[in-house]
Amino acid sequence: MIIFPAKRSHSTPALRPLRWLLPLLALLLTLGFEWLMPPGDGDLAAEWLRDRYVRLQTTEAEEPRILVVDVDETSLATLGPWPWPSARLADLVEILLTDYQSKGVALDILLPKAGDPEGDARLAALASHGPLVLAQALDYSQSRPDLLREGVLGGAIRAAAPATPATGYLANHALLAASARHIGNIGFIPDADGALRRLPLLTSYQGRTYPALSLALLNCCGGPALDLAADGDSAAARVAYRRDWTAYTVVSAADILQRRIDPAGASGRLVLVGSSSLTLSDRVATPLAASRPGLGVQATMLSTLLDRRDGLAPAPWPGRWIAALYMLLVAGVAGYTLPRLSAARNVLLLACAGALWLLIAYAVCRHDADFSPTAPLASLLFLLAVAVPYQWQQAQHRSRHLLDTLRQYVAPAVVTELLRSDMLDPLAPRQLDITTLIADMEGYTTQVESMGVDAAAQLTRDFLECLTGPVIDHQGTLDKYTGDGLVAFFGAPLPNLQHADLALDAAHAIVRRVQKFSLEQQARGYPPLRVRIGIDSGLAMTGDFGTAFRSIYTAVGDSVNTASRLEQAARDYPHDVIVGAGTVERARRHHFQRLGERLLRGKEKPTVLYTFDSAMTANKQAISAPAGATELGS
Repeated sequence: MIIFPAKRSHSTPALRPLRWLLPLLALLLTLGFEWLMPPGDGDLAAEWLRDRYVRLQTTEAEEPRILVVDVDETSLATLGPWPWPSARLADLVEILLTDYQSKGVALDILLPKAGDPEGDARLAALASHGPLVLAQALDYSQSRPDLLREGVLGGAIRAAAPATPATGYLANHALLAASARHIGNIGFIPDADGALRRLPLLTSYQGRTYPALSLALLNCCGGPALDLAADGDSAAARVAYRRDWTAYTVVSAADILQRRIDPAGASGRLVLVGSSSLTLSDRVATPLAASRPGLGVQATMLSTLLDRRDGLAPAPWPGRWIAALYMLLVAGVAGYTLPRLSAARNVLLLACAGALWLLIAYAVCRHDADFSPTAPLASLLFLLAVAVPYQWQQAQHRSRHLLDTLRQYVAPAVVTELLRSDMLDPLAPRQLDITTLIADMEGYTTQVESMGVDAAAQLTRDFLECLTGPVIDHQGTLDKYTGDGLVAFFGAPLPNLQHADLALDAAHAIVRRVQKFSLEQQARGYPPLRVRIGIDSGLAMTGDFGTAFRSIYTAVGDSVNTASRLEQAARDYPHDVIVGAGTVERARRHHFQRLGERLLRGKEKPTVLYTFDSAMTANKQAISAPAGATELGS
């Protein structure tokens, strides 16, 4: 009878929802990162992970739709330093449009001051009547002390899609601004780490909307215009760095002006003219490298828009919902495994979940530009940092409770198995198939009536030691002491299919110990000792029973009562152990002798009684015996 100082309320079912609280918080963390944090708004961990994916997914396959004309160091050394005369730029554009038959040309170059009149007039005519897109840079700084106001803005369009508000601008001189039909914005907003991952496709300034350079070139001469509102674009579009700088056909401006390039290489292409020269300082940090030409970003954005227009962009996936559903699955699994597995296994499981998510996010990132790939990772980190230690602490508390409660009543091996099991509450009442062993000293009163108190107490302790040791050694659970005897059962709280044989092994050991102890007592001049044992097996309700004042772990059932009656019946037989039919049916390693039928107290029908087969018992070893079929003697 395992006694607790107060009723141990079976609150585990009521508290079970609490174990779901931490996984639920982890799920809410994912939802918060996905829906409450705007893309690129300080989520640098997500951007860092995306950058790694971008580098793995980038291709060097040639981009056949775009030609990049670079005012590089060679051009500057051959034709003179920057700025070049307007006439030279006009020559460059005319050659591209006529000799090379380009679809359209965009200048990634600002011309805020007027140049030579003839060259300016030619550029203005090309911008007014030809497929030429000029550039202007809108500024988005909210902290600049002196707002930029240089040049004249132009190229405003009507658009229903969201636009990024600007605070200032650097634009072209008045003649070009007034003449050009298409002008594109080359201004950008780097992320907090300085990397350029998004470009504003549309920018609003003083009530007007201005397109990005790549969008203006595409709408001018790249075929059907993109409907940004229908596509659901945000104000700043992510640049899909699917192609590295080496994937673009880049030619020197000097080679174009000197007509050293095969015209077929530029025919039908959209052309971007800019500079990668370090002396012109048009360099930016991108996910691919810490320093890349700004011209390359414009080419990448144009390639991104062309892919969307031509249906080559990856199909959109609901990345946020994929992340949420994945974390819902992980939270469900974690809620189940956290209280059941060891801390090390839970850590391994969460690590595997993180690795699996990294693979999923690798695929999803190409299809959703706005979802956070690190949101589930943050939730998994939360589970690792909070839920696993919490459940480990709970497991330690549970272990200490079980140890304190059971170590004096249950075999150490059983306690160890209980701690390793996935049972939330091993002491909760449940029905199990068990074997009950009840042992008692015959003639206790006669034994102690001639002894003093101390001697009688010592006799009782020594006799109970003879009974208790074999019970514990054979994985039994000590239910209670009954003065000069005990009640024990096998097969609970940890189920064991061999409970009947273990109880019978314990009975053999008890008889041998008592016989040895009896010889010692007789040598001291005391009467001989005899133990009576009753054993029966069957279904019983085992668990923590009691009141708010006191509770006990015990077994209740008909087989328990039968074992008690068998122990009482042993006084009428010369056999120390009386075994019930339930144990005989379940035993696999023992042989029995049938004693006949007897009507036990409280029973309506006679009960068949058995004892150990005497011939087999004489040769039986202490703990185990060779496996064999159960035999019934007559």
